[in-house]
Amino acid sequence: MKAFELEERLITFTVLIVQVTDKLPKSKASMNLAGQLVRSGTSVSLNYGEAQGGESRKDFIHKLKIVLKELRETHIGLKLIKRLDYLPDLLMLEKALKECNELIAIFTKSIKTASSKL
Repeated sequence: MKAFELEERLITFTVLIVQVTDKLPKSKASMNLAGQLVRSGTSVSLNYGEAQGGESRKDFIHKLKIVLKELRETHIGLKLIKRLDYLPDLLMLEKALKECNELIAIFTKSIKTASSKL
């Protein structure tokens, strides 16, 4: 996958996370979870943009690891939303979970590949 394609995929994922959080109920607990999910879910595309401008291979890998960390946090947030039954649109939630899993796999492999070239 080319860097531009991955960037677009991350932006699309970020939009999906915002859409998910906009549909959550307005309880104190769900709004707290939504806020955290927005932070981690939007940071993945923003941090990837930073990674593309990495000053060295080591810096690039470090920034990719931040993206991966934020994806894992987002994944757990989505699982909590599912377990708490906060989102009636299960299709949207499953789509977000599937994409998050795939992105985690992509970044895990990318980090491994980039690290092997150090």
